[in-house]
Amino acid sequence: MGMIKAYCNDFWRYRYLLYNLIGRDFKLKYRRSVLGVVWSVLNPLLMCLVMWVVFSTVFDMRGGDIVNFPVYLMIGQLLFNFFNEATNTAMSSMLSAATLIKKVYIPKYIFPLEKVCFSLVNCLFSFIALIIVMLFTGAELHTTVLQCLYPLLTLFVFSLGIGLVLAALTVFFRDIMHLWGVFTTALMYFSAIFYDPLAMNNAFLTQFIKFNPLYWYITAFRYTVLFGKPLTFSMIWICAACAIVALTLGLIFFRRQQDKFVLYI
Repeated sequence: MGMIKAYCNDFWRYRYLLYNLIGRDFKLKYRRSVLGVVWSVLNPLLMCLVMWVVFSTVFDMRGGDIVNFPVYLMIGQLLFNFFNEATNTAMSSMLSAATLIKKVYIPKYIFPLEKVCFSLVNCLFSFIALIIVMLFTGAELHTTVLQCLYPLLTLFVFSLGIGLVLAALTVFFRDIMHLWGVFTTALMYFSAIFYDPLAMNNAFLTQFIKFNPLYWYITAFRYTVLFGKPLTFSMIWICAACAIVALTLGLIFFRRQQDKFVLYI
């Protein structure tokens, strides 16, 4: 409890720094871009179009019995991209902030936290693309749509926990950046982004996919937004458990290693 209280106190004290860092990253990302923030909407739309054409034409995968395959695909793509961006940027956050860390005292966890928050802001803008696809395909607006906040927020916490571990490890082992890129590429194919694992003929592979936390976050989001079903008990506790475990381990590991960072960055 003492550790959590200390983190909360630091967060409140440095909240304006966090806001400014997010604003800085936002400006840097869209600097000298003609369309600016519009790319946060256009990019997922174009990627969804490309993936839909590839899987429905080249590989002849039109979603089978999946209701509204474009929306199904878009949801999986957006949530996975959020996790991928959040963890990758958090992973290199300590190295990017090396100059600032050496000059003044700032709680070091602020930097991976800022990257995950910035990725969440990008994800929220990308949801405009999801709304456009839903309108274009005539998807129904269900009363359960607000429940999608639960898998999104727990995914945020889960991503932060993983990001803290990666940020600490990368300070000592730069190879982590390359290994994580390979891992997330493989993870994408086991996250049920463009297929329904329950419709697979391989029972072992179906159960194996369920060990992937991203599967539960993506499935829970689809349940509430696309299928109009309330979250099941298993979805609620698995999403929460993965988030709590990841954040707890991330905070403990990061806290134990942070005093050594200045010697390696």
